[in-house]
Amino acid sequence: MTSFTELSLTAQTAYAQLLEAALVAEHVRGVADLSGSFASKTVRGARYWYFQYTEPSGKLRQVFVGPDTDPVRALMARKSQPSAALALGPLARSCAALGCSGVLPRHLRVLQRLAEYGFFQAGGVLIGTHAFLAFANMLGVRWGDGSRTQDIDFAHAGKSLSIVLPGNLQVRTHEAIKSLEMGFLPVSGLTSKAGASYLNPREPDFKLDFVTTLHRKGMQPYEHPQLGVTLQPLKFMEFSLENIQQAVLFAGDRCVVANVPQPARYALHKLLVYGEREGTFAVKSSKDLVQARLLLSRLKEDRASEVEEVWSDLTSRGPGWVRRARHGRAALDKLAPELEVKRWLTL
Repeated sequence: MTSFTELSLTAQTAYAQLLEAALVAEHVRGVADLSGSFASKTVRGARYWYFQYTEPSGKLRQVFVGPDTDPVRALMARKSQPSAALALGPLARSCAALGCSGVLPRHLRVLQRLAEYGFFQAGGVLIGTHAFLAFANMLGVRWGDGSRTQDIDFAHAGKSLSIVLPGNLQVRTHEAIKSLEMGFLPVSGLTSKAGASYLNPREPDFKLDFVTTLHRKGMQPYEHPQLGVTLQPLKFMEFSLENIQQAVLFAGDRCVVANVPQPARYALHKLLVYGEREGTFAVKSSKDLVQARLLLSRLKEDRASEVEEVWSDLTSRGPGWVRRARHGRAALDKLAPELEVKRWLTL
């Protein structure tokens, strides 16, 4: 069963160059002219970098830079070189020409607008199929299946799972979506001004969803005061929001940097929620399983130990987690016996 096509070394290099240049361009525009310094903090074993500076009013502010990775360290070393933005267009076009996976232009427009309003700086994470597309470029492959959708899915940790982002950062997400003038309307309860989903009545398949982790009120939507949008709680969402990564998504000569889940966590989260989807969600369940198969097929080649570490974390969280993990693993074993997932990921 063909899972993916490996990108050429030239294509992989082009993507790495685009990511580094996009990181530099994005953050240098915000901090190059400020007097401040970089600071790091370790959360759940992962190190994150911030740029902190003092506003004219005397208030200390922090800007999230990213996880402690080579591209982020390169960004910090090149803080004084904002001209990198000029190279983004040609680099994005090169990535597309060499076979890297792009997104639809109108989808990129949404992502760019949210980025401009600070959604990702405030801890917002791109999840769902657009994250899955980003993983292909991150892992040096092009998926053969399971990688197209009209939905754009976003997540935020809400009140839990803090990654120590600045508490005074305010994002007007609802206003950002409204400013697109693309016909999106919030779909929400009677008590909420901005919904956990946005839908264009003329294009019902084109939808924006905002989710978060479960909280004390269970599945009741949570209106986030900093983000300016309502978040729909989902079971097990916290698992995907640990150790977030950064990726660059592109269309034509435009690109945007977004936070995405760790690929191994995304893949195993798909197995975890497989048992939760029944009846009318059968199609989505199948899609979840396909994406898990593709990701794990690639990760097993050169990141098997990373998957095993994340699996150990998942199965240490209680009997309910183990039961669902076992169910998802059994389904994947039937779909892709060549993975030998039962022998690989033991319980």
